[in-house]
Amino acid sequence: MTSQTTVDATEPGDRTSSTSTAPPGRAAASSGLRGHPWLTLITVAVGVMMVALDGTIVAIANPAIQKDLGATFAQVQWITNGYFLALAVSLITAGKLGDRFGHRQTFLIGVVGFATASGAIGLSDSIALVVTFRVFQGLFGALLMPAALGLLRASFPAEKLNMAIGIWGMVIGASTAGGPILGGVLVEHVNWQSVFFINVPVGALALVLGLLILTDHRAKNAPRSFDLLGIALLSGAMFCLVWALIKAPTWGWGDGRTWLFIGASVLGFALFSFWETKVREPLIPLTLFRSVPLSAGVVLMVLMAIAFMGGLFFVTFYLQNVHGMSPIDAGLHLLPLTGMMIVGSPLAGAMITKLGPRIPLAGGMAATAIAMYGMSTLKADTGSGIMSLWFALLGLGLAPVMVGATEVIVGNAPMELSGVAGGLQQAAMQIGGSLGTAVLGAVMASKVDSALPSNWKDAGLPPLTPTQLDQASEAVQVGVAPTSKGTPEAITAKITGVAHDTFIAGMSLASLVAAGVAVVAVLVALLTKRGENAEAGAGAAHI
Repeated sequence: MTSQTTVDATEPGDRTSSTSTAPPGRAAASSGLRGHPWLTLITVAVGVMMVALDGTIVAIANPAIQKDLGATFAQVQWITNGYFLALAVSLITAGKLGDRFGHRQTFLIGVVGFATASGAIGLSDSIALVVTFRVFQGLFGALLMPAALGLLRASFPAEKLNMAIGIWGMVIGASTAGGPILGGVLVEHVNWQSVFFINVPVGALALVLGLLILTDHRAKNAPRSFDLLGIALLSGAMFCLVWALIKAPTWGWGDGRTWLFIGASVLGFALFSFWETKVREPLIPLTLFRSVPLSAGVVLMVLMAIAFMGGLFFVTFYLQNVHGMSPIDAGLHLLPLTGMMIVGSPLAGAMITKLGPRIPLAGGMAATAIAMYGMSTLKADTGSGIMSLWFALLGLGLAPVMVGATEVIVGNAPMELSGVAGGLQQAAMQIGGSLGTAVLGAVMASKVDSALPSNWKDAGLPPLTPTQLDQASEAVQVGVAPTSKGTPEAITAKITGVAHDTFIAGMSLASLVAAGVAVVAVLVALLTKRGENAEAGAGAAHI
């Protein structure tokens, strides 16, 4: 396939462009700092690291945020869901913005906005403000992710691009897994606000590097209009779906309000799909999905994120509230997960280069399924060795998916749609993370609601009123024993035992659901293959 993409490495006002197949002599712009491929990789890695880190660093801070701000379980979920939803809904649009106005500009705006929103969260004194600024974090983070990939594709020649994307994927994977450890250190030794304040200096570094190093790149046939109705339909459909999943444990799965939002979501997705076939410049050209490997790659990312992000949400509560660990100890117990992702990512990149993505991706999701099943067997007294085994296996399984997804999705897309494909790859992960937290949260809540009354009664504890039972259920969903000051020690011990046993039953069921999702992902991974257009996007720069 002949590339139809041209890359503009000039200032915005200069429309002179060079083709992606430009001879080495055309790469003068990359000499020195400006436009240097490897320096470009370092620059975008700093920005992407900040966004990926925030996807999981908050998980370790959730208990402290909940306690300090008096938040409910559902509100804590929205700290994560608001961020993921804003990212997921905005990524495709952000990819088009980068194609239209230049990836350098969108990257720098994203860096400044993300760091500013992070600082605002640290200054917030209510859960409503935290959630609001988390949404802004997601919106600005969406500008960073596709722009970073677009800058890499334009900066590296074909023979070096896969290596760069592998390192890029490793940064995302390591940052995602490293979030709980860094979060534990900050929460324990500083406060939960520092989890967000740390993004300010990191963002400043990314901004300085971006101004000095990055060059502007844009597609020749860049979009000239924006699918506003498509954006509204997709946003509304996603909101209705996740809102229904979060509220279902409270309303009940048989409640009319639950199915009203689910129905609205289905209708929204249907209308979005119909509109995309009619609009001149659709938000997501449905022709992309004619590629079976590309579609499989998108589905695989969603399923992987459901299992990973949803499962990790409960692990932090398990370590801190059931095992009584400090935030830093909880983070250190997740070190096997982080370490195996860092070690496994370059190994996975080498395997994918040699064997293609199918076998490594299927094997990785199989390992993820086994790890999630193992996590379903965890008990209140499970030792660190057993936990480390399952966490390490989970990290080893996730690494190939983190690294290989870009090649599968972006490589199978036409060059003229590479920006959209890059946004789609990241959107799939963020949507999966949001759905994972919502779906597994609903599973947890339903299990606790059904098991707590009988467990409470079997322990011989005094009966609870419906209001007291609801309050107890909310506490147990995060592994907290619903006790009050002055409660006799013997009664406190019984309540704690009931709370932890009930929480673990819910986490076990949620982990089994995540394992089932991972098994389905194994089958989906078998449909992937190396990108047909992986070599079409030779960088404008010459190394």
